[in-house]
Amino acid sequence: MAKKYDYSDWSKEDLIKHIYELEKRKKYGLVWDEEREPEQVVLQCKKELPVLKEVKEKEIKNDPDKPTHILIEGDNYHALSVLNYTHEKSIDVIYIDPPYNTGNKDFKYNDRWVESEDSYKHSKWLSFMDNRLKLAKRLLKDTGCIFISIDDHEQPHLKMLCEEIFGEKNVETYVWNVKDETEGAMPKTAKYTVRKEHEYLITCFINKTNIKFNKYEEYTYLEKEDWKNPDNDSRGNWMSGNISRGLSGKPGSNYYTIISPTGNEYTRNWSISEEEYNVLFNDNRIYFSKKGAGVPRIKIFQNESQQVIQSSIFSNVKSSITGKNLIIDILGKCDFNHPKPIELIIRIIDISSPPNAIILDYFAGTGTTGHSVLYNNKYGNGNRRFILCTNEEENICTDICYPRINNVIQGYINKNGENIDGLGENLKYFRTDFVPAESTDENKEKLTKQSVEMLCLRENIFDFVLEDGPIKIFRNKEKYMAVLFDQSEIPKLKTIISDYDKHIHIYIFSLGDDNFSDEFLDMSNKITVKSIPAAILRVYKRIFK
Repeated sequence: MAKKYDYSDWSKEDLIKHIYELEKRKKYGLVWDEEREPEQVVLQCKKELPVLKEVKEKEIKNDPDKPTHILIEGDNYHALSVLNYTHEKSIDVIYIDPPYNTGNKDFKYNDRWVESEDSYKHSKWLSFMDNRLKLAKRLLKDTGCIFISIDDHEQPHLKMLCEEIFGEKNVETYVWNVKDETEGAMPKTAKYTVRKEHEYLITCFINKTNIKFNKYEEYTYLEKEDWKNPDNDSRGNWMSGNISRGLSGKPGSNYYTIISPTGNEYTRNWSISEEEYNVLFNDNRIYFSKKGAGVPRIKIFQNESQQVIQSSIFSNVKSSITGKNLIIDILGKCDFNHPKPIELIIRIIDISSPPNAIILDYFAGTGTTGHSVLYNNKYGNGNRRFILCTNEEENICTDICYPRINNVIQGYINKNGENIDGLGENLKYFRTDFVPAESTDENKEKLTKQSVEMLCLRENIFDFVLEDGPIKIFRNKEKYMAVLFDQSEIPKLKTIISDYDKHIHIYIFSLGDDNFSDEFLDMSNKITVKSIPAAILRVYKRIFK
């Protein structure tokens, strides 16, 4: 348990300074003790700067015309720091499912589990989230947004933190109805108080006035087996929906009795009027289960789904039961509790992003967001790219996240022995690495040499063309990228690229921040030239100041 401050030996000047610092931090009533135990991964960056190192053997390469996705293994604070250079104002949507801080071994701070009796558990969690949300905000486009899954343990604190970072007018709260009627009864988790059947999605915008969410097709996310036609209705497959508001509550305007075909009487409040019920009944849109003896339900036909705006409640998007069963089907096991269902993430992607969006999840965990993007691209005609960041706690990246994405892309045999076709597309796998932060010529050279993967990620260019001494060249369908480690070889580089028919982005090593434009005046119409590592160091100086 964290110790409390002992103010008895503080001087008057120190007390005044401490109070001033606390007052300076007060916004929206949210104050936490972030200096008591600073996060070690943040302090590490005072001595070491993060870079990326590709794990070549885990690359998945299929169709060059399909998107190339990114998986980064490492602490997400370090990954987000790298992305602040490679993807500033480039991300359309971020979805994260952070630890809920329940005190039940779900949140580690400085490599130690935060227990429920820790009197500073909220401060540690808020510091942890604050460090990452501020980095994430700089990645979003002006039309971008972030969705954060959370439950009651930290929802009020997280909402206030988000209002402080994004502004009160740019924060909304959705409710996710985690009970899915198609999956059967939810476990009764409360004996005497409240049975929890909801979680939250706190949504933050860079500028809410820039946002116009897409409509989505209602019922798209239901599985094929949810649609049936047991009575051979000529209108095709249907599923049944609830029209009962339950037996409890005072009788209202829609309180009446319905008699089933077998004679059972059901008297209660209904979601439709008696007149509406009669119209639906006469149109064969009312269904009685249990061979005509059950509570009446409405028939919803598959071919009558419609485009609707997302309400404040996410429903009909399955639950963590489905999420876990899907992982078991793909990998044969799942030792992680409460993975989100892809139906929820697909809904979020559909309503909030354009077809060519970049989707980031920096608490990627079991890889649900990546799976959802792949599924959406395949069946929703999208061309989205994902960036997943996850640590290696309990081998979750190498044993769960990567194998899941690999199987979904390449295809797999499910638990029933059936061959499931892969969704295709490509993946690059990186690990975070470090170079010394001390500002020396040697360290600048080290940073430049180890920044090639970062430059490829920044330009979305991964196909290797050639390496000739201090020159490395890559390409994609639209452009080339050249990295030059020795300024004296500029004439040689110009000779190599003279016949290239696409635009060329050139990065040249410089101990200063030299402008090399004059060296390329004769081909200025097809090149963009920048010096490194100065641009990278500027970003890191802002973050790690």
